[in-house]
Amino acid sequence: MSRILHVGLTGGIASGKSAVSQRLAEHGAIIIDADQLAREVVEVGTEGLAEVIAEFGQDVVGEDSSLDRTALGNVIFDDDDARGRLNAIIHPRVREAAARLRDAAPEGSVVVEDIPLLVETGQQDRFDVLVVVEAPEEERLRRMGEERGMDRSEAESRMSAQTTDRERAAAADVVLDNSGTLEELHAQTDRLWTELRTQIR
Repeated sequence: MSRILHVGLTGGIASGKSAVSQRLAEHGAIIIDADQLAREVVEVGTEGLAEVIAEFGQDVVGEDSSLDRTALGNVIFDDDDARGRLNAIIHPRVREAAARLRDAAPEGSVVVEDIPLLVETGQQDRFDVLVVVEAPEEERLRRMGEERGMDRSEAESRMSAQTTDRERAAAADVVLDNSGTLEELHAQTDRLWTELRTQIR
């Protein structure tokens, strides 16, 4: 058995993936958050930010010299070529940072990589266990509107840019159903944690 268990965690936007990640962290999992790393690799003073500016121009930088994510989003929205150029800058740096964190994990750890586009980027085969969080489409649309301030068309656009629940579930070892309450999701996550711990003893 592996001395470190590598777990991939994914799910569609507003599925409740972050709640699962937080619960696993409370149990003692080491969380590697791809979104957080994606922000860190383009912080002020990084090579990542310099390369983004070289590629997309000074208009994507705010007055405080940090990346203006709204401006950058406007540049790459509905432009697959621009999005691909941005991903070519961001993704390799995120994966390098994640690898450093994995390598630093002590023996006996459960390392959970929280990656929104895990299936879309073909990374499912590098994990011991792949966990997918699902929630009904209408519930996800409601959350995006109420919790993130998106109008319905923007929310639907975000969802359509990701793969389907069926494709994610086909790749999954474990599917968590977040159609109920937070307490019910926590209970599923607690059972998952117990099972994950048995795999490294």
